[in-house]
This record gives sequence, structure tokens and C-alpha cells, in this order.
Amino acid sequence: MTTSSVVQETVATTVDHQGSGPGSTEPGKTATPAKGDKPARRRKTNFGMFLWVSPFLVLAFLFSYFPLYGWIYSLYDYKPALGLSGSEFVGFQWFRLLVSSPAQVEQIGKVLTNTFAISFLGIATSVLPLIFAVFLNEVRVKWFRNMVQTLTTLPNFISWVLVYMIAFSLFSSTGLVNDVLMDAGLITTPMKFLDSDQHVWLTMTAWSIWKGLGWGAIIYLAAIAGVDPSLYESAKMDGAGRFQTMWYVTIPQLMPTYLVLLLLSVANLLNNGMEQYFVFQNAFNKEHIQVLDLYVYNIGLTGNSMSMATAIGMLKSLISVVLLFTVNAIAKRVRGQSLV
Repeated sequence: MTTSSVVQETVATTVDHQGSGPGSTEPGKTATPAKGDKPARRRKTNFGMFLWVSPFLVLAFLFSYFPLYGWIYSLYDYKPALGLSGSEFVGFQWFRLLVSSPAQVEQIGKVLTNTFAISFLGIATSVLPLIFAVFLNEVRVKWFRNMVQTLTTLPNFISWVLVYMIAFSLFSSTGLVNDVLMDAGLITTPMKFLDSDQHVWLTMTAWSIWKGLGWGAIIYLAAIAGVDPSLYESAKMDGAGRFQTMWYVTIPQLMPTYLVLLLLSVANLLNNGMEQYFVFQNAFNKEHIQVLDLYVYNIGLTGNSMSMATAIGMLKSLISVVLLFTVNAIAKRVRGQSLV
């Protein structure tokens, strides 16, 4: 038997064995996977992805949904010494008190005024991180750009307690600013920057900008990095300068990101937080600095009315959810896609 005959016989035997197995096909036809392989593989992949996501779902449940059980305190006249079981069940008494007491309604009106005023100032200045990111991206000296970005991002990681310590060292009656102004003969008595109820909203907004400007610009810098370079090349070929390129290319490419963040800010009008206002509050500015979150804290812990604080917190959460879905509907109508 010749060598070519042996090779042909071996190949024929191999083909016969392969053709006898499952999923085999006739010569000239493409082999197809066995029936049921794709759904099984898809189920396995989905289950694996679910295992990756499950730790985050557990954390979201523990920190976002499980605490909602505390809403039950709004239905009791809760006394910490007696516990929930020993406290009197009063139903919706605290909710009725919110609208039946003129003094309470007036106080909540002032608190909501402070909350909305500071929130709208924050929304009005939300364009500053975008502008900062655009100009920072135009800096050609890499080490200087990195230094500026680092220095402007660091305040985000400083707690509000330390921020107030810095503010007290600079702007208190015996602080550095007053000392310099008095030594220069510009003033004769120390200026009360912190112990004053004037321009409180603007002052709080300024501190928020200083703390979050660099951090807020990071997402815009990331968006700029994803802009198609051919857009810049086309603009330069058309004779556009640096400012024209920024105005006609960079900023339009950042607007979708800015609009999403803007809509989320509108949905969080009532969520100012309380740390900043808690450390800056004093007897002089309390009337203008007390936002809703700080008001809930003051009532619950210093006013000894945890049930009332829980009721106000519930209403705040429900209003925030309504705002979120309203903004989501607006985003769906304007942008063609929803946020949530």
C-alpha cells in the first residue's frame, strides 16, 4: 500500500468518526450547536453577572431600604427611655401638627426658604466646574495642569469640621484677615464674617464651590477625554482658534453630561446635607442657615422630638421621590431617554 493510500484511508476514517457524533453535519454544511446550548450558556452568564452585582444589592438594601423601617417612629410618641413598645401610639398626630400649628408652619416655611435658596444658588453655580474643566484642559504645561487639578480636588477630601477650623482661623474676629486689615488701617473694629446673619446663603455657596470645584470638574475632564479628536482637527482646518474650538466643539460635547447632572441636582433640591450648616451655625445666623436636614437634626436630637423629626424626614423623602420622577419625565421628553 502506498503512502498516499494510507493518508486517504486515515482521513476517511476520521471523517466517519466525526460525522457519527452529535451535532454532525453532512459535507458542505455548517455545523450547528446542539439545541439548548445557547439558552443554557445565557443563563449561566446572567447568573454569574448577578453574583457580581449581589454584594452591591445587599449594601443598597442595608443602607437605603432597611432604615425605612424607622418611619414607624412617626406613628408613636416615642420616648427613648421607654422604647418603641412602651411608647404611646398616636397615629398621624405629628403629621397633623405640621399643618395645624401656625408657629410650626411658619418655622417650616423659613426652613424651606433657606433650603430652596441655597439649592438654587448651587444649581446656578453648577456651571463653574464645567468652565473650570474646559479651561484646565487647555493648559499645555502638563505638570502645572496636574498640580492645579490636585490642589483643587484636595478640599473635597477635607471634612467640614476642618473647613470650619480653616474659616475660623482666617475670618473670625481674631483671625488672620481681620488682623491684616487692622494692621493696614483699613478697619478699626474687627469685621464679623462668621458671627453675622448677612449674606449667609452666599457665604455657604462660596464654601461649597471652594470645596467641590475640582472634584466636580473630574467628570467633565473625563468627558473631554472621550471627545472625538477628528472634531478638533476639523475645527482647526476650518481656521478655528482655541477659544472658538472651546465654544463650538468642547462645550457642546459636554452639554449632555451637564444636563444630566443638572436634572439630578433639581431632583435633589431638598437634599442639602447638614454637615456644612451644622458646623457653621451659631446664634447669629441660625435663622438663615437652618436647612431642612439640619432642622430635622435639631428637632430630633436637641428638641427631644424624634417622632416629629421622623415625620418631617418622611415628607422630605416623599417630595424628593416626586421631584425625581418629575425630572425623569422631563428628561425623557427633552432628551428622548430617561434617567432612571
